[in-house]
Amino acid sequence: MQCKPGGASLGRVHPQYPAHWEADVVLSDGGTAHLRPIRPEDAGLLRSFYSRLSEQSIYFRFFGPRPRLTDRDVAWFTNVDYNDRVALIATIGAEMVAVVRYDRVEPKDHAEVAFLVEDAHQGRGMASVLMEHLRAAARERGIRTFIADVLPGNHRMTALFRQAGYTAQSQFEDGVVRMTLDLASTPTAQEVRLAREHRAEARSIARLLTPESVAVIGASREPGGIGQTVLRNLLGADFTGPVYPVHRHVRAVAGVRAYRSVSAIDGHVDLAVLAVPAEGVLELVEECAEKGVKGLIVVSSGFGETGPEGRARQDELVRIARAYGMRVVGPNCLGIANTDPAVRLNATLAATLPGRGRVGFFSQSGALGTALLQRVAQRGMGISTFVSAGNRADVSGNDLLQYWEEDAATDVVLLYLESLGNPRKFTRLARRISRKKPVVVVKSRGVPGGHAAPVLGLPDTALGSLFAQAGVIRVDDLTQMFDVAQLLAHQPLPEGPRVGLVSNSDALALLAAEACVGAGLEPVPPVNLGARAGAAEFGTALAGVLPDVDAAVVVYMPPVPGRPDEVAAELLRVARESGKPVLATFQGELGMPDALRVDSGEGSPGRGSIPSYPAPEEAVRALAHAVRYARWRGEPPGSVPRVEGVDAASARRIVTGALAGGEGEREIDAGPLLACYGVEVWPAEVVRSPEEAVEAAVRLGWPVVIRSADPEDTRRAGTVRLGLTEPAGLRQAYADLAALLGPGTTLAVQRMAPQPSVPTVVGVVQDRHVGGVVSFGLGEVTARLLGDRAHRLAPLSDEDAAGLVRSVRAAPLLFGEYGYPRADVAALEDLLVRVGLLADAFPEVARLDLDPVLAGENGVAVLGARAVLRAAETLRPDVGPRRLG
Repeated sequence: MQCKPGGASLGRVHPQYPAHWEADVVLSDGGTAHLRPIRPEDAGLLRSFYSRLSEQSIYFRFFGPRPRLTDRDVAWFTNVDYNDRVALIATIGAEMVAVVRYDRVEPKDHAEVAFLVEDAHQGRGMASVLMEHLRAAARERGIRTFIADVLPGNHRMTALFRQAGYTAQSQFEDGVVRMTLDLASTPTAQEVRLAREHRAEARSIARLLTPESVAVIGASREPGGIGQTVLRNLLGADFTGPVYPVHRHVRAVAGVRAYRSVSAIDGHVDLAVLAVPAEGVLELVEECAEKGVKGLIVVSSGFGETGPEGRARQDELVRIARAYGMRVVGPNCLGIANTDPAVRLNATLAATLPGRGRVGFFSQSGALGTALLQRVAQRGMGISTFVSAGNRADVSGNDLLQYWEEDAATDVVLLYLESLGNPRKFTRLARRISRKKPVVVVKSRGVPGGHAAPVLGLPDTALGSLFAQAGVIRVDDLTQMFDVAQLLAHQPLPEGPRVGLVSNSDALALLAAEACVGAGLEPVPPVNLGARAGAAEFGTALAGVLPDVDAAVVVYMPPVPGRPDEVAAELLRVARESGKPVLATFQGELGMPDALRVDSGEGSPGRGSIPSYPAPEEAVRALAHAVRYARWRGEPPGSVPRVEGVDAASARRIVTGALAGGEGEREIDAGPLLACYGVEVWPAEVVRSPEEAVEAAVRLGWPVVIRSADPEDTRRAGTVRLGLTEPAGLRQAYADLAALLGPGTTLAVQRMAPQPSVPTVVGVVQDRHVGGVVSFGLGEVTARLLGDRAHRLAPLSDEDAAGLVRSVRAAPLLFGEYGYPRADVAALEDLLVRVGLLADAFPEVARLDLDPVLAGENGVAVLGARAVLRAAETLRPDVGPRRLG
C-alpha cells in the first residue's frame, strides 16, 4: 500500500501515548526486539532506518523509487493519533529496524496496512509479530478488516498475509494485489500464533544451551570465588568451544589467558556469565550487547531478592538485555548445563554434574540447585540439560517447556517451582507437552513470597486441579520427584492399575500390597519365593506374573549374600521381553544400580534399566503417579463444544451497562447474564408477610419452598421448608422461619424443584494471572465443610467438564451410590461447559456463584445465582499477541 502524506495537523497535541502497546518479543531466530508505538521524536530514528534500506525494499513499499524521505514525509509518518492512524516500530538496541502502520478508511471499521522491515532483519519473523500487535491495537480501536495492496513480485509479503491464518481475499487491480484480511480471531490464526511463539521461544533457549563460545566475566584468581568456580567447571566439563576469562587486572585465570574486557576478546562470544557485584552488572550488559553476545547468565546476587532498589536494578538489566536481543538466565542463579557430547557445557557453580541422560531439569532455586544435581548423580541418573533460573527475571520454566517439547534428547521434564510467573501459559504448554512427555513438578506449598496459590487468589487444591487438568504429575517433595523420574525415564508407561508382586520376603510383600491398595492400585496376590530364591526362581515367577498385570514390583532382599548380578540379569531379560514396567527394591539400593542397567552407549542407564527403591512402598508410590499419568494420557484430549442458545452480544450489553459510569465491583442479578448462555435461573420472589408468600406461590405455581433471601442462611440446617402445596402450610412455614431466623429477616418463595435431586454448587473466580477458573462441588453440608471442590481452567472441553464432575470426593453420590438418586450428569456437564464459556469470554465477571444447583434425574435446576463484576484489566494472561512476560 502506498501511503501519501497530507491532511495531518502536525502541530497539535497528541492523545495519550498507549504505553500498554509496548512489548518485548522473541523473534524466530531466538533473538529479541522491543515493540512500541511511534512517537514524533522518532524522526531521527526513522531517517536512519530509511537510509539502510535497499532499493528493492523501498520499491516494494512505495511502488516506485524514493531515495529519501522529505521533512513532510517524516512528520507524516511519526505524527499519529493512535486511533485512526497507528504505527508500531521495532527497535534493537538504539536502532529502529521495522515499522508497521494502519490508516483508517471508509467504512470506519476498515484500515489500510503496510509494513517495512530493514533488509538485515528480514527473515527473522519481524513482520509476523508486528502484524499480531498491530492487529490487537486495531481491534482495540474498532478496526475489523485490514486492506493491503502488494506488488505481485513481493512474494514474501504475500506469503506473510496468507500464512497469518486470517481469512483472506485477494484481487488484482491496477497492477497490484489487493488483500483483505478479516481480523476476527479464528482457530487457525490462534494456532499459527502459538506455533510461532513455540518456535521462537524454543530457539531462544537453544541459543543459550548450545553456545559455541563462553566468556566468564569476573573470573578472578581468588580460590573459591564465584567467577573462578564457573570457569573451572566449564574447563572441567571439557566445553567444546573456547572459554574466555574476563578480568580487568590479571593476565590469566586457571591457566587460561584473560581479557581486560569483553570487547577485547578476539573471537565472537555467544554466551556470557556475569559473576561481578550487582552494582557493576548493568555496565557489563551494555558492553556484552555491543560485542554481539546472544545470551547472559547472571549468577550475581543483589537484585530483586534484596528489595525495591535491587528490583529496579533487575528490571533495568532485563530491559537492556532484551533491547539488544539477549535472553537472561537469573540473576541470583546457579547457571545452566548441557551434557550433549557435542557441547559439554557446565556453566554452573555445581562441580558435580550428572552424566548424560534423558531428563531435562529446571530449578527456580539457585541455592537448592547444587543439592538437586548431587541427588541426581547419587542415584546414577543422567540429565540432558539443566537450568537454574534464580530470580527468573527473564528466562522461566515456560521457556524451557517450549524447548524440551521438541528436544529429541529429553524424554522427561522435571520442574522445581517456587512460584508461577504466567500460570495460564504454563497450563497451556504443560497440557500440550504432557501428551508426549511427562512433566513432573514439585510446587512448594508454603514458601514465603514464593507460594503461588495466595498470589493467584486460589486455594492450593485449585492449583493442584489445574495441574491435573494439564496432565502434570505433581509430587510433594524432591525425593518423590526423582523416584518418579527414574521410573518414567527408563521404563514404559503402565497400561492399567494391576500390579504383580514378586518377593523373597512375606513382610515386604505385604507392605507392598497394602501400599498398592492405599494408592488406588490393584495388586494381585504376591508371589513369595522364600529367602533362598535365586535368579531362576525370580525369572520364572516374574515371567508368570507379568502376562496378567500392567506392572510389577520385585523385592530382592536376601537375608544372606546371594548372587545379585545373576538375579538382576534375569529381571532385565524378563522385563525386556514383556514390554511392561518393572520396578524393584533391590537390596535396598536407591537409584539405578549398575546391575540393573541397560547400557545407553553414553555411560548412563538407558531405556529398559530397572529403577530401585529402598522400600517397596516408595516404588509403589512412584508407580501410582505413573499409572495416573498414563490414564490421563490415554484419555481423549477433548474439545470445547459448540453449544446452542448462546447470545454473546446481549451478554456484552449487560456487562457493559452494569459497569458504565462507576468503578470498583458491582453485584448484579446473574439471571439475565446466564440466560444469554442458555442457563435458566429459577425465579424467587422476596416476600414480607405470609399473605405475600401465598400470592407469590400462586404466581409461581405449587408446590413451593420458602427460605431466607440470604443464600448464607440457607446453608444452616432447618432454614428451608420444602414441598409446600397449600396456603395454610405456607403460612405456618413462614411463621416458623421468621421466628427461627429472627427479626429483620427477609424470606423468599420459589417453585419446588423436581425431587429427588442432589444439591451441587458451581462457581467462577476470575484471577488476573490465570483467567477464569470454574469450580464444582456438592452442596451437602459435609462437602462444604471439607472444602470438597474441584477446579478447571476456562473454557472447559467436554473432557474437562466430565473430569470436573468426577474429581470431587463426593462424586459417587451423583451416580446413585449410598441411596442417592442417579443424577443427570450429562446436563450437569452441559451447564459447566456453558459457565466456562461465559467465564472465558467475560473477564469482567470477577465472581459467579450458582448455589444451589439441583441435579435431578432428568436435568438440573439452578435455584440461586449471583455475579460480581469489575472492570477487566487491559491485558489478560496468555491472550493477545506474543510478548515476553
